[in-house]
Amino acid sequence: MSFFSKPKYSKVNVKSREGVAKGLWTKCPESGEMVFVKELKKNLMVVPVSGYHFPLPAPDRILSLVDHGTFEEFDGSIRSGDPLKFKGVASYADKLEQNREKTKLEDAVVSGIGKMDGRLVSLAVMDFRFLGGSMGSVVGEKITRAIERGLERNIPVIVVSASGGARMYEGILSLMQMAKTSAALAKLAKAKIPFFSVLTNPTMAGVMASYASLGDVIIAEPKALIGFAGRRVIKETTRADLPEGFQTSEFLLEHGLIDQIVERHDLRDRLISLMNHLANHLQAKSAPATKKAVSQKSPPAKKTTRKRNPAKKG
Repeated sequence: MSFFSKPKYSKVNVKSREGVAKGLWTKCPESGEMVFVKELKKNLMVVPVSGYHFPLPAPDRILSLVDHGTFEEFDGSIRSGDPLKFKGVASYADKLEQNREKTKLEDAVVSGIGKMDGRLVSLAVMDFRFLGGSMGSVVGEKITRAIERGLERNIPVIVVSASGGARMYEGILSLMQMAKTSAALAKLAKAKIPFFSVLTNPTMAGVMASYASLGDVIIAEPKALIGFAGRRVIKETTRADLPEGFQTSEFLLEHGLIDQIVERHDLRDRLISLMNHLANHLQAKSAPATKKAVSQKSPPAKKTTRKRNPAKKG
């Protein structure tokens, strides 16, 4: 008989939950409660009890802001290139295709013109699902064009940010977008056209260091992560103890970096109210006429009347 025999354990057979589809429930990171996904979507991705704001896809955000049926998308066909021919675990080109398939978007921002309470606005909304909402050449270009449309049509500009920062797959070209968007906003400010910046969770790095922090009014959603570098990087750089929650919208409101914290369900009404105060002097202009394409063919030869030389005889 063995003194050190292996103990026997009773087996427990767990039956699988057949017929229950995946993704029906999700867990609130704040309270730990389980929330029915369909109810969450109906509530604009806000947990009813705790009020936690999950990221909201750009198309749903646009629907929650503009008057029904008034949004017209612009620059929807612009696509990112691969200037550095970036290779890694997966190439940049492959990542772009994967994210296009996942989100059904061409890049990390959707821009266009719509109406809010009957007022025309130029709107750009970032989508964190697409490569973490990173800002590459396309994102910078589309946001710049959204600002320029506001300038051309004399209408307010709203940008809703959700981003991890500049898209380093494009190297310095992504960093150039910080200067480009900021320069466009300087022209908008000179024309006295208001710019409303809405910060959602998260808004970080190059996006926060450029257009996201340049709003005439800066609004943030509750408990959004907002900042430039991560907590660990800042602590290692400064060698200082950092206050708890120093990169939340509540902390930044207390210290004057943002102007208001507005819950998602109240955002449309708040923006309309602000525009009634700050944009009431604006008279929207019609869209500039589209220039006709210039033909590359040579113009037809002019008909000339040949004069008869009287010296010559028929």
